[in-house]
Amino acid sequence: MSEDCEAARLYKLAADQGDAFAQFNLGFFYEQGRGGLPKDDCEATRLYKLAADQGNAMGQGNLGMFYALGRGGLPKNDREAARLWKLAADQGDAVPQWSLGSFYEQGRGGLAKDYREAARLYKPAADQGNDLAHVYLGRLYALGSGGVPLDEREAVRLYKLAADQGLAEAQYELGSCYDLGIGGLPQDYREALRLYKLAADQGNAAAQYNLGRFHWFGLGGLPEDDREAVRLYKLAADQGSAFALYDLASFYAQGLGGLPKNDREAARLLKLAADHGSLLAQSALTRPLW
Repeated sequence: MSEDCEAARLYKLAADQGDAFAQFNLGFFYEQGRGGLPKDDCEATRLYKLAADQGNAMGQGNLGMFYALGRGGLPKNDREAARLWKLAADQGDAVPQWSLGSFYEQGRGGLAKDYREAARLYKPAADQGNDLAHVYLGRLYALGSGGVPLDEREAVRLYKLAADQGLAEAQYELGSCYDLGIGGLPQDYREALRLYKLAADQGNAAAQYNLGRFHWFGLGGLPEDDREAVRLYKLAADQGSAFALYDLASFYAQGLGGLPKNDREAARLLKLAADHGSLLAQSALTRPLW
């Protein structure tokens, strides 16, 4: 019997006796399909609820995530997610601290948009080594928002911590700092390229777009390759990147990157880009730029 299978057996014995820690762990095994158990979000939800009702912070955090995503047979409910994350965050659990902070930053879950409260929550999560908190707190330092001072060097330090752990969002942000030469870093297109590629390979849309831009203009030692740029823009556009949608529209309008000149497709993509917040696309809808 594998160690995971034995752990699952022991967790079940303890969970059946009402142990909250075991209920959480057994729920996590069902969520992951570990220990010889099938992947079963509904059973994970049942166990997380049992643990959460006893005040277990990890159960509250994971149950909150299921409500935020509408998983495990639960309706999508941001307010209930926020309520559960607050209970867990007040106990010092890093993941719910980051999750609740992100809701304050976005103004979700019935919470008012509050960058200061977001920063307050990100800090202890980051101090516990939560990589997403490193990135989100780093962005606030990069902007001087949420009551933290403008400090690009601190932003870079936080991005590096998470990028070294392989987090795509951090690799993208750090790549952007090398791309622009900010935060005390030299402008280094080759290092930016390396980081964008790592993040793009994990499906990060912003990195896919920037990697496409590097191929288009031949940056970082790459040859100019508008066909590869198109391939990467399409990946980013499929995830709703306004920049990628706009550039793809311009490629179709001009017949670049191996694409046929197609004004109808250009107009469709331009409208999508505008809907996703591209100011250039919004302007082009009334005054064509190409």
